[in-house]
Amino acid sequence: MSEAPASTAEPSSSAEQPRASVAAPAAKPANLPLSKRPIDILFLVIFSAFIITCIISDSVEGLGLDQVKDSPNLLVQWNYWYASNFDPLYQSHPVWLRFISGTSAFVYVAFYVLLIISIVRKWNWIQLPSVIYATMIIALTGIPIFGVEFFGSAAERTPNPGMFLAFNLPYIVFPLLLLIRMRKPLPFTRAF
Repeated sequence: MSEAPASTAEPSSSAEQPRASVAAPAAKPANLPLSKRPIDILFLVIFSAFIITCIISDSVEGLGLDQVKDSPNLLVQWNYWYASNFDPLYQSHPVWLRFISGTSAFVYVAFYVLLIISIVRKWNWIQLPSVIYATMIIALTGIPIFGVEFFGSAAERTPNPGMFLAFNLPYIVFPLLLLIRMRKPLPFTRAF
């Protein structure tokens, strides 16, 4: 005799069907306290300083104020000292530089305030705005300004590259570090 084929019929009720194992959703990682994020403490200090320097320096250039030695405006006097010693491009204030400086003084400054609050409050949504800011400042500020300062006409080149870099390199280095820090979502769930 031959054997009867095995039944291929489905179970008749859903109670009889084996349940598919459903994986529980992964728990969202917890944000680390500020004390466990030393790079963020450094960012708090640096970007707070950037707020001050943007007001002192970039607002003068962005507003197109003439940088003259005998100005009654203290900010203009400080900018005159810097530009006359280290940065003739800044003193000549071409229109394109006024736009870059104005963006720094009136847009980036708002971002710095928001970044500082976000770091303290652990607002992970600041990741994308940080990437946008860092990309903008490196590409739209660093490349043209550093390019002219080192490779532009003799009248626009810095006479003192070391001092120029001491004043200006942090505005490229720290945004680059911020870009690396914010490379992935949920930045405050990791130390770096």
